[in-house]
Amino acid sequence: MIEEIRIRGLGVIDDAVVEPHRGFTAVTGETGAGKTMVLTGLGLLLGGRADAGVVRSGDARAEIEGRIRVTTPSVLDRVHEAGGDLDDGVLVVARTVAQEGRSRAFLGGRSVPASVLAELADDLVAVHGQSDQQRLLAPWRQRAALDRFGGDVVAGLLAGYRRVYDRLRVVERDLEEITVHVRERAQEADLLRHGLVEIDAVAPSPGEAETLAAEAARLSHAEALRGAASAAHEALRADEEGADALGLVALARRSLDGQREHDTVLGELADRLADVGSQLADVSADLASYVASVEADPTRLATVEDRRAVLGGLLRRYGSSIDEVLVWSEMAARRLLEVDGDDVRLVALEAERTELRAELGRRAGELSAARAVAGALFSDAVSAELTELAMPRARLCVDIRHAESPTGIEVDVASRVSRYAYGASGIDEVELLLSPHTGAPSRPIAKGASGGELSRVMLAVEVVFAGSESVPTLVFDEVDAGVGGRAAVEVGRRLARLARTCQVLVVTHLPQVAAFADRHVVVEKSDDGRVTTSGLRVVADEDRVRELARMLAGLEGSESGAAHAQELLDLAASDCAATAAAALPTARTRPRGAAPLGAAPTTSPPASSPRRRKARP
Repeated sequence: MIEEIRIRGLGVIDDAVVEPHRGFTAVTGETGAGKTMVLTGLGLLLGGRADAGVVRSGDARAEIEGRIRVTTPSVLDRVHEAGGDLDDGVLVVARTVAQEGRSRAFLGGRSVPASVLAELADDLVAVHGQSDQQRLLAPWRQRAALDRFGGDVVAGLLAGYRRVYDRLRVVERDLEEITVHVRERAQEADLLRHGLVEIDAVAPSPGEAETLAAEAARLSHAEALRGAASAAHEALRADEEGADALGLVALARRSLDGQREHDTVLGELADRLADVGSQLADVSADLASYVASVEADPTRLATVEDRRAVLGGLLRRYGSSIDEVLVWSEMAARRLLEVDGDDVRLVALEAERTELRAELGRRAGELSAARAVAGALFSDAVSAELTELAMPRARLCVDIRHAESPTGIEVDVASRVSRYAYGASGIDEVELLLSPHTGAPSRPIAKGASGGELSRVMLAVEVVFAGSESVPTLVFDEVDAGVGGRAAVEVGRRLARLARTCQVLVVTHLPQVAAFADRHVVVEKSDDGRVTTSGLRVVADEDRVRELARMLAGLEGSESGAAHAQELLDLAASDCAATAAAALPTARTRPRGAAPLGAAPTTSPPASSPRRRKARP
């Protein structure tokens, strides 16, 4: 519930404070006085778009601050998530808009993005205005409005339907992908199989290419290798008597051995020469073996080169090394399993699609039936409101249609099973039809009513919707435009009744509406010749009579206007008292959680109002 709104530097308003009544508050004033700025300020507090054009000329910025008493758990949780705090159960919300267009938002003492305020708005305030009425003329909005009126029952069925609908879309998308790209997948599978067959036929082993390259180099240079090894062997050990490396080393060792006993150093050197001789003997033996093993083998060389050519083909197509070729082979095998598994997956997806379409049809039928029940209740509620708004013969009905389609889902509607077109919101096309008087055909509300009738019809719709709102505060922005006379009195009466279960703030130009308010706020404009300023003033007693007289007669100090104004106030007071007294005996049959019609509004809305209970199918 809104306890206070302070506005500084917004439009023509210099500095003003609005303290809405916990029941019904009416805001009135001359045309152009700045009534709209009050709602503009409220819109900014609720995260609306900031426009530098709303900043008062000469001011650096516009500042709007609101104090809202909060008990809704979801709002409290979001405030705490944003790091804000409440002051004795009151949430302080603020918004500033600078001349250059910059905007800042504050929630519970913390700076937050404006989007956070917008998130909270749906749980705090519901705004009903002329723009909302125009939007309701669109059929798809009428369906959404009917779903809202249907309450938790319709909301639950719609949520279940959409879960199945979303899964069906995923399955159908996967099926389309598989079937549309079947040729590409077949070509991919052929390439994978060809590559795997080729690699399996060659059967390469890790490091094989390097090993064959070394063998090919040895076979290609066999004669040169044998010659080098033979020369080295002859240098180490000559076949005939002569100087060779082994003989010279042996001679040197013997020379040192003869003097070992005279100097240990020479003995150590002799030992080292003995080791060198032993190593040279081993090398000589290895060289002899190598010379014997190296042969020019053209047949083997051809075999090696052929194998290298085959491996080279794999390397050109599947990797820069045999290891990479083997990795490609493993990946290709896994991918081939996936591609070949599409046939199995296709069968599974088609079976799931069949099941999902059947379930979706069942859920669509349940949702459509619930909407039909809600539509009947809504029709009765709006028609009853129209009777009170001086349209006693008018009848509003909710037309729920279904379009048959050969590609639709099978749904049982009124014991008739057929295929119907469907979408994210079900199979229903909803449209509000109006018969303005007995015998008149029902037509869409945009075509079946005159301007004044349309205003009353849309007001009746708004009042019915407002009665099913779960938010603590309802705001009506001149929804009574085009209404007058007895109908205007009924508008005030309807809004006063709404104010018994929630807070109602109304911007109006009708004195018949303002007379029913618990608090009457006047927006006044003054001009000192230099600056035009608007302020807000609560009027009561004689001041209120004068304001209502001005609204009635358009003249200051009109005695007849004042008499008529007092008559309106007396009528409103009498009506409220009578309604409250009539409501008391029915307290025993009230739905749980609903406040008595004559009781003072609480600080938070009841769990459900009588109207909302009735609307739930």
